[in-house]
Amino acid sequence: MNIEYKVNKNITASEFIEVLKNSTLGERRPINDLKTIKGMLDNADIIITATKDNKIIAIARAVTDFNYCCYLSDLAVDTKFQKQGIGKELISKVQEQINDKCKIILLSAPDASEYYPKIGFIQHNSAWTITK
Repeated sequence: MNIEYKVNKNITASEFIEVLKNSTLGERRPINDLKTIKGMLDNADIIITATKDNKIIAIARAVTDFNYCCYLSDLAVDTKFQKQGIGKELISKVQEQINDKCKIILLSAPDASEYYPKIGFIQHNSAWTITK
């Protein structure tokens, strides 16, 4: 499969929304709130895309200090391309952007919770969130 990975590629809000929808992550993201989607893209520290035939089929989006912690806020792979190593490669590309001691942190989509231990993530039992 001929997949091209690009680091910090500028993508449009509509391209991002399309990947979110096609990956099912759109069910948990504000895809109908264009201002928020644009803010998510504009303020991300790392954006990595995977493209096939010039179409974005996957994205990793992270917020980080590059040294201590990196929050992998979105890992979205089009369902037609899942289980082919694309998500794992996107995570590897994120790791290349940060310090070796920097931890990647994420909140798993319910259907993906069994995926992450298979690729080396350790479950943490005390993650918390708060909404304003």
